[in-house]
Amino acid sequence: MGCLLLLGGVLGFLPVLGFWMVPLGLVILAVDIPMARRLKRRVDVRLGRWLVKRSPKWARRFGFSIGQRPV
Repeated sequence: MGCLLLLGGVLGFLPVLGFWMVPLGLVILAVDIPMARRLKRRVDVRLGRWLVKRSPKWARRFGFSIGQRPV
């Protein structure tokens, strides 16, 4: 599925397909490929830290709050 999304993203200039398929394909592939999994985790952590500093309210909405347990 991830490979198909990547291939569809490469053809993003076509009307039905789009470039949005590339990141989605990479996220799906991250389940199977350890290097992609580590990269996805790093991006998640950096995004969470930035969001907590920038807007704690939105960070809590997306589950990136610091010092609180998930409910």
